[in-house]
Amino acid sequence: MNIRWLFRMARWAQNPPSGRQVRFVLAIILICLALLAYEHVFGWPETLSTDPRGRLWKP
Repeated sequence: MNIRWLFRMARWAQNPPSGRQVRFVLAIILICLALLAYEHVFGWPETLSTDPRGRLWKP
């Protein structure tokens, strides 16, 4: 582990983030997990993929 990370962790322990910041980060993580679960259950839409498999398009 780099010494900079140790200093950063020490500074974070002395001055922790506010509860609002923690809730914001947790909300972002929950949104990402919800999107991941949706993709896992329903799959990725073919229209959003970069590989045009179902079309008759030829370069």
